[in-house]
Amino acid sequence: MARPHRIVLVRHGESEGNVDDTVYERVPDHALRLTERGRRQAREAGVRLRELFEDEPVSAYVSPYRRTHQTFQLLRLDPSRTRVREEPRLREQDWGNWQDRDDVQRQKAYRDAYGHFFYRFAQGESGADVYDRVGAFLESLWRSFEDPGHPPNVLLVTHGLTMRLFCMRWLHWTVAEFECLSNPGNGEMRMLQLGADGRYRLDRPFERWCTPEPYDLTG
Repeated sequence: MARPHRIVLVRHGESEGNVDDTVYERVPDHALRLTERGRRQAREAGVRLRELFEDEPVSAYVSPYRRTHQTFQLLRLDPSRTRVREEPRLREQDWGNWQDRDDVQRQKAYRDAYGHFFYRFAQGESGADVYDRVGAFLESLWRSFEDPGHPPNVLLVTHGLTMRLFCMRWLHWTVAEFECLSNPGNGEMRMLQLGADGRYRLDRPFERWCTPEPYDLTG
């Protein structure tokens, strides 16, 4: 099995929805574009990635949303060394179709009180639903490592919540640990790096807004 040396996760650059939440009332979530600031963030992420990967090949997976496609294009990775696939299971948490701003604000308040992992938006998904499809993607990803010629680098261009849930699934975090983590900023990266002991470790933690409450699984 040819496990990659590193698995890099990148959040898309700033989108129209990050600066104006009324845009969801007239533009589908999947069709939102990057702002000029978001394009700059993507280009800056590309500089860091090209330095990280150097001349090594990369297997890239990109969420099907427009803002993630745009982010990937602006990374400017060498196409001769990059194998790219669109991966719908890495999409953003579905919040329904057209969104009413006031209704979404109410539901976000309910989610904060109920819990980000279990709360399900009225016409959309819960964090647990996203966790399940990320888990299904991970099974496919692991099967790809059976190819002895698999590239030493994997790149995922995706969304903040999906990044946290991917790491939760990979590193076996509890729900309580997940609930205490904040999304990375737009254009930010996290990397799972393979150590000499055969285990992957996160290069730097996600910011925490609280301390997780310990669970007693023995009682």
